[in-house]
Amino acid sequence: MKNLDTPIKVIITDDHALFRTGVKTSLFGRKDIQMIGEAENGMQLLNLLKHMKPDVILLDISMPIMDGITTLPEIKKIDPEIKVIMLTMHNDHSMITKMMEIGANSYLTKDSDSETIYQAIRTCFDDEFYFNDLTNKALLKDLRSKREPEPQVTSSEIHLNEKETSILKLMCEEKSTKEIAEAVELSPRTVEAIRDKLKTKTGAKSLAGLIMYAVKAGIVEQK
Repeated sequence: MKNLDTPIKVIITDDHALFRTGVKTSLFGRKDIQMIGEAENGMQLLNLLKHMKPDVILLDISMPIMDGITTLPEIKKIDPEIKVIMLTMHNDHSMITKMMEIGANSYLTKDSDSETIYQAIRTCFDDEFYFNDLTNKALLKDLRSKREPEPQVTSSEIHLNEKETSILKLMCEEKSTKEIAEAVELSPRTVEAIRDKLKTKTGAKSLAGLIMYAVKAGIVEQK
């Protein structure tokens, strides 16, 4: 876990003022969370990012003027290190897969309770991704949908060593970097380096892509 003495800077982007207020109120008592801004749509958010540097953005998918689907890639162009948690009223599996593939770090329905929102922010900041039943089902059950991107490298061309395979399996089990490091007896930094190497080898651009590769290659079973 990263330094708790430095609050996680958060911006919420949603076109409903009441929802923004509710989220801000629910997070107000968290000493490790600092709400630094809010926006009504993607255009306003991108303007905020010209002079603000958040760690995490809560981003509604459906907004007027510029929606979350259009805004997400623009955020990642500005700063790939910003963690983005998509918010929606719908648990559309194909949409979840699409959002994770283009850079989302988590996906929550807007009826999520305050503890879930907090845990998503905290976990994305610490470990890059926050998975829940919604994201797991989407990633592991909708792999063969029309939205599934073609792999850049075929499974037969990729050769993973025993350590890489073990780490990939643990990643698919939702283990944090720290938990994986303890399981394979390596430092967290080494695990992160192997994770980056796995992305290069498989052509995956995100953890979601790695999970998809693991299922296709038979490294983990599709449930």
